[in-house]
Amino acid sequence: MSLPVPQGPSSVLGGMKADGSRAKLHPLDIKGPWNTRRRVVFALLIAFYVLAPFIPVGGHPMIFLDAEHRRFFLFGQTFNAQDFWMMVLITLTFVFSLLLITAWRGRLWCGWACPQTVFLESLYRPIERLIEGPRDRRLKLAQEPWGPKKVARFVVKQLAYLGFSLAIAHTATAIFVSPKELYVMIEQGPSASPTAFLLTMGFTAILMFNFGWFREQFCVVLCPYGRLQSVLHDRGSITVAYDFGRGEPRGKLAKPEPGAPKLGDCVDCKKCVYACPTGIDIRSGLQMECIACLQCVDVCDDVMTKVKRPTGLIRLASQQELAGQGRKVLRPRLLVYAALTLIAGTALGAALTLRTPFEANVIRPRGGNPFVVDGAKVHNTFEVHVFNKNPAPSTLHIELRAPVEAKVSVGKPSVALDSLADTRVPVSVSIDRSLLGRPIDLELVVQDSFSQVTKVLPVRFLAPLGTAAQPIPRPATP
Repeated sequence: MSLPVPQGPSSVLGGMKADGSRAKLHPLDIKGPWNTRRRVVFALLIAFYVLAPFIPVGGHPMIFLDAEHRRFFLFGQTFNAQDFWMMVLITLTFVFSLLLITAWRGRLWCGWACPQTVFLESLYRPIERLIEGPRDRRLKLAQEPWGPKKVARFVVKQLAYLGFSLAIAHTATAIFVSPKELYVMIEQGPSASPTAFLLTMGFTAILMFNFGWFREQFCVVLCPYGRLQSVLHDRGSITVAYDFGRGEPRGKLAKPEPGAPKLGDCVDCKKCVYACPTGIDIRSGLQMECIACLQCVDVCDDVMTKVKRPTGLIRLASQQELAGQGRKVLRPRLLVYAALTLIAGTALGAALTLRTPFEANVIRPRGGNPFVVDGAKVHNTFEVHVFNKNPAPSTLHIELRAPVEAKVSVGKPSVALDSLADTRVPVSVSIDRSLLGRPIDLELVVQDSFSQVTKVLPVRFLAPLGTAAQPIPRPATP
C-alpha cells in the first residue's frame, strides 16, 4: 500500500510528547452525522448490556451464565456443560465475521462496537466534558497548578467515574449470579459472599484505571487487533482515508500571492488531529492506531462547508479509489473470508436447529452379563438417562416398543423434571427365546411435554448367539 511518508512533527503520535512520554489527549467535541449515528449505536449497545441480565425470557434472565452450576441461559434457550462445544462454532463465526468486516470496511468494530470505545465515549468522556468543560478549557485546566477548584473538579469527576464503574461491574456480576442473587448478596454484605465481592471490586478497579487514565493506550499498546490490519487490509479495503491528491499541498486559508503554487483543499487547521481519540494525523495515511470512529470525517466536512469547498476530503474510501481505479468489491481475500464466515455460521445454525430440548441416553449395566437367560425367556435390563434442557419444568414420557411380542417394564413412564435436572429410569424387557432367531432392535421413544419434541433411540436387544438371519423390519413409528 503506497502511502505518503510523514515528515517533521506529524511523525510523532498525538498521544506522545517529543521526548517519548505520554501526553494526555483531549479530543474535540464533535457534532456531525457520523457522530450522531455512533451515539445511537452506543445507546443501543449499553441498553442491551444493562437490561439483558434483568429482562426475563422463558422464566430466566435473557443472559445468565451460571458457571458455578454449569447452567447457561441465552435468549430463552438453556445450555449445559455438554453444549460447550458450541462455543467453538460461536467463536469461529465471530472471528471470521470480524476478518470479513475488517477486510471490507476496516476497523469498524473498534470504533463502533468495542466495549472499550462504547463505554469511554458514551460515559466517561461526557462526564469529563461536563465537569471540566470543552477541550480548550480542559487543556488550560491541565496546565494550571493544583488548587481548591482543580482538586474539587478532580474529586467530583473521580466520584462520577466510580459510580459508573460500580454500575458496570455489578451488571457484569449479575450476568453470572442472576439479579436476584446479586440483590441478596448486596443486602447481606461482603462477608456473606467474599468471592463475588472481591471480583466485583477488582473489576471496578480495572475500569477506573482503564477509563480514568489508560484509555487510548489500550487500543494503541495492548489490543492485538489493530496490529492485524496490515495483513487483513488490501488496496480494495474501505477505510478512513485522506484524499492526498486533492488536499496537498496543504496551507492556511489565505489569498494566494501572484506566482505562488496552487494549494490543495486542506487548510491545515489540524482539527482532524485534535478530534482523533488516539491522536493520529490521518493525513499521514492509514495507521495502526486508527479505530475508524469517523470523527475526523465529521470535523473535516464541517471545515470544508465553512470554507465553501466540497466535503469528503477525509472519507471512507479505498486506496484504489483514491488512485482513480474505482472500487472493486469482489476480491479473493474478501471471498475467502465470506466463505469461512458462511461455513462457520451455517454450522452454528445447524447445531442450534438440530439441538433437542432434552437428552436421553441408554446406559447398560456395568459388569456382569448384558443379558440373563431364564428358561425360555431372555431378559435385558438397562437405564434411560434423561436430562431436561428446557428453560422450564417439563414431563418426559418414556415408552419402549418391540417388533415382536415382549414384556416391557418401565420404572417411571412419566418423569417430571425441573429445568436442567436429570434422572435415571430403569427399564427391563423380556422376549421368548423362540423369537430370537434373528437380531431384534427395540425403539425407545421419549417425548417432551414442554416442547412437544419426540426422540426415538434404537436399542439392540442382547441375547445368546443364534442362527444368522435378516433383521426383523421395524414397524412404522406412529
